[in-house]
Amino acid sequence: MAVLLLSACGAGSGGDEGSPPPDYAKKLAGSPPPLAALHKQANELLPGGLDAYNKRIAELKGYPIVVNVWGSWCFPCRAEFPHFQQASANMGKKVAFLGINSADSADAAKTFLKEDPLSYPSYSDNDKTITDDVKASFGLPATVFYDAQGNRTYTKSGQYASQADLDADIKNFAVDGNTDS
Repeated sequence: MAVLLLSACGAGSGGDEGSPPPDYAKKLAGSPPPLAALHKQANELLPGGLDAYNKRIAELKGYPIVVNVWGSWCFPCRAEFPHFQQASANMGKKVAFLGINSADSADAAKTFLKEDPLSYPSYSDNDKTITDDVKASFGLPATVFYDAQGNRTYTKSGQYASQADLDADIKNFAVDGNTDS
């Protein structure tokens, strides 16, 4: 039973843990203003709950959006972070990235973000209101995709084991706006 639980949680299947994050400043220079505003809030934990999150999604209309729901206590979340670091560095001039830090302490989340910085902010969601609203409450990590019109197209439960899988889903569900029906 313990082996099943560990494999289901993604233990030992991590990404590129220990590798340095991309040079975000260099990679994201020249981003359009709405995306540059996200980059200026890199690594921040934003307050405001569901209202602030929904307002930001509306402000990003015109750009595909990828939202990673994570917690510093979640080992699969930690394992997939390098994939989100790389994707946001490579696509962050055309695709908006956000995080939702779910059911986590601010201190633990901030410590984790110092170790594994992101090019985008995360919304604090201690009570899981945002997590529940985006249909990501089946466990962490989860990834929510929006098309450029701000429509949620897909919510993936579970860890991304490879960069190629994440990149393919970003193209399919965010950039191309396909839905998983």
